[in-house]
Amino acid sequence: MLRGDIEGADFERYVEDAVGLTTLDRALNWARSQTVFPMTFGLACCAIEMMSIVNARYDVARFGSEAFRASPRQADLLILSGRVSIKMAPVIRRIYDQMLEPKWVIAMGACSSSGGVFSNYAVVQGADKFLPIDVHVPGCPPRPEALMYGLIKLQRKIKGNPDDGWRVRYGAHGTEEYPYGAAGAPPDVDLQKLIAERKKQLGNGRPPGSILSQATTAGARHA
Repeated sequence: MLRGDIEGADFERYVEDAVGLTTLDRALNWARSQTVFPMTFGLACCAIEMMSIVNARYDVARFGSEAFRASPRQADLLILSGRVSIKMAPVIRRIYDQMLEPKWVIAMGACSSSGGVFSNYAVVQGADKFLPIDVHVPGCPPRPEALMYGLIKLQRKIKGNPDDGWRVRYGAHGTEEYPYGAAGAPPDVDLQKLIAERKKQLGNGRPPGSILSQATTAGARHA
C-alpha cells in the first residue's frame, strides 16, 4: 500500500482492523498461558488419566502443554494426580520449591483436593495444607476432559482473566469459613454491595444475568 491509497474514514477503519495494542505484561502472560510445561510426576490412579491427555484422542498439544518435563527446573506446572500420603508431602514440597517462578499447581482428583475416601492419618486431607493450589479438578478419578478443562481454567488465570468464583456467580455470600475483613481472609470484591444490587434487581423484575457483568467488572477492577 502506498501513501494516499486510503484516506479519511477508510484509513482509520484500516488501522483499527490491522493494529492491535496491548501491554508487555499482558503479552508475556498470554505467551506463558500457551506454553505451560507440566512436571512428569504421578502419585496414584489419577496419573493414568493425566497420561491420557497427551495421546491422539485428547491431544493436549492443542493447548501447548504436551511437553512434560523430567526436571522441576524446566517445568512450571505441578499436577498432583492422586492421593498425597504423609510420606510424600515433603517430597512434593521439595519438587515445588525447586521449580522456578512463575509456577502453578493443579490438584487433580478428590484425594489430592480433600483426602477423598482416605479419611485416615496416612493421607494428607487436602494438598492446600502444604502447597498453594491454583485449580482444583473434582472427580475420582476425573476424566482427561476434566483435567483439560482445569488446564483451560489455569490458562485464563495466567492471562489475568480468571472466571468469577462460585460465590459471586450464585450470590452465596455468607457461606465463607471466616468473615470478610478478618485477619488472613481474602480481599472482599465489594461482594456485599453486589448481593444487595442483585436482590434489588430481582425485586424490580430485571434479569439476574446482569449481575455477572457487574461482578466481572468489579473483579477486573480489583485485579
